[in-house]
Amino acid sequence: QVQLVESGGGLVQPGGSLRLSCTASGSIVNIYNMDWYRQAPGKQRELVAASTSGGSTNYADSVKGRFSISRDNAKNTVYLQMNSLKPEDTAVYYCNADVRSRPSLVLTYWGQGTQVTVSS
Repeated sequence: QVQLVESGGGLVQPGGSLRLSCTASGSIVNIYNMDWYRQAPGKQRELVAASTSGGSTNYADSVKGRFSISRDNAKNTVYLQMNSLKPEDTAVYYCNADVRSRPSLVLTYWGQGTQVTVSS
């Protein structure tokens, strides 16, 4: 079993910052992609930021220049630093990771989701 445990999120004013964290634990051999998604009410879940174990990153156009994804591979943790937050960033944010737990088994895991609300 592999678990993803998230922390962070909350209520912040426009222009403020938050840092989300997600740590994978359990029977882990390798973690490949570690990503952040978000879903606002009535909208599709969308990829916000993605990272590989080798350090490659990708961002949604809507967050480029404001959000930064980073990883601490030794801690099996991914972070999402969110700066210059806007009301349209309000959503439930989900951590996602592709994890190899044994030689022939790679599965995708999701965190529980954490609410980010940007409002005055």
